[in-house]
Amino acid sequence: MTFDYAPAPESRSVVDIAPSYGLFIDGEFAPAADGKVFKTVSPSSEEVLSEVAQATADDVDRAVKAARKAFEKWSALPGAERAKYLFRIARIIQERSRELAVLESLDNGKPIRESRDTDLPLVAAHFFYYAGWADKLDHAGYGPNPRPLGVAGQVIPWNFPLLMLAWKIAPALATGNTVVLKPAETTPLSALFFADVCRQAGLPKGVVNILTGDGSTGAALVGHPDVNKVAFTGSTEVGKAIARTVAGTDKKLTLELGGKAANIVFDDAPIDQAVEGIVNGIFFNQGHVCCAGSRLLVQESVQDELLDALKRRMQTLRVGDPLDKNTDIGAINSAEQLARITELADAGEAEGAERWAPACELPSNGYWFAPTLFTGVTQAHRIAREEIFGPVLSVLTFRTPAEAVEKANNTPYGLSAGIWSEKGSRILWMANKLRAGVIWSNTFNKFDPASPFGGYKESGFGREGGRHGLEAYLDV
Repeated sequence: MTFDYAPAPESRSVVDIAPSYGLFIDGEFAPAADGKVFKTVSPSSEEVLSEVAQATADDVDRAVKAARKAFEKWSALPGAERAKYLFRIARIIQERSRELAVLESLDNGKPIRESRDTDLPLVAAHFFYYAGWADKLDHAGYGPNPRPLGVAGQVIPWNFPLLMLAWKIAPALATGNTVVLKPAETTPLSALFFADVCRQAGLPKGVVNILTGDGSTGAALVGHPDVNKVAFTGSTEVGKAIARTVAGTDKKLTLELGGKAANIVFDDAPIDQAVEGIVNGIFFNQGHVCCAGSRLLVQESVQDELLDALKRRMQTLRVGDPLDKNTDIGAINSAEQLARITELADAGEAEGAERWAPACELPSNGYWFAPTLFTGVTQAHRIAREEIFGPVLSVLTFRTPAEAVEKANNTPYGLSAGIWSEKGSRILWMANKLRAGVIWSNTFNKFDPASPFGGYKESGFGREGGRHGLEAYLDV
């Protein structure tokens, strides 16, 4: 007798999505200056969820002016007083976590199990963590009486909408800055709901402003002359454009960009544990993770054993409705991203790599891609060089630790890596050689607000999280 999963959908009734949303400027929602709107759709069904305002350069100017006006009083507050607001925001996020998790899964496509059990707890944790720093900045290691920068312009991606918002806004407010934030065009709703959280917490008007829109809105925000700090998480291509815009100004800049992480498995690694880490490393959030372990480097002597176990595990992954609590892999965020994943996967096959995916029935509506792995991959293949940002794993082999280091570092990126071995000395030796900002040992994709995150090379510069995350918002 075989057992199957019964559907276990989370109710949509816990979240009330309005038919339209304006821009959140100076504590109030208002339409865009020219009245333009765009639609946000659910990637799992292509259903239109709402209309949101398309911010113009005039709207950006209004938001920056509101933030500048609010900065005078907000920065003058004692740190303990700012901390009270951050604690209040964290508590409200916890209280509304079910609502926000359902909203995130609807607008982004990620499984409710991930938004509920990973994203929302981390969002609240970041606000709690930086609330604790707000009255201790003198002891953060940046000298006595460190000062805030002013107005922070922040642009976040669509893969972790609410979590990236927390990474940006929490340290900015803790250090006394005010914020104008632009969420991604395809996932604006959780940021707009966060605006309501700010009002519920009694945050002073103008301290946080939310502008929805496309790339032109982000460009106007980055280029605004009265923005003191720019923080961006997204593609390397856009990051380079932002760096060019900011060059020659006195704006402080942090960039967290793309990645092509190596997940390195040695012959003495615990195979079953490694398989779970590999699956979590590349299939978590449909592979929409900048630090995803998209290159599996496996020692030749255990390649067959590991791949057999990995394929068995992939056959158990459930692809489907993001609101079903049994779902492991949800929908690809947009038709554009699905086209890119498909194009790169087809290129891998055309270049001679062997493609494998478990048999799974994909829904007829929405944007879907089955979990896929490629073997016979060389370092010359596009799938080994370019960031796919989807549930596609490229498998390469190595014989010695030195070869593993050479292959892992053979990338323009340098965001993360994973090492699987029972030898602590080998892990430490490897970690010292790898050019990556975050290195996990016998695990992958583990995050904590007290731990800094960031990369090298084309993965950007600066750190978010931990004490290090304060520096980007202080005049030091």
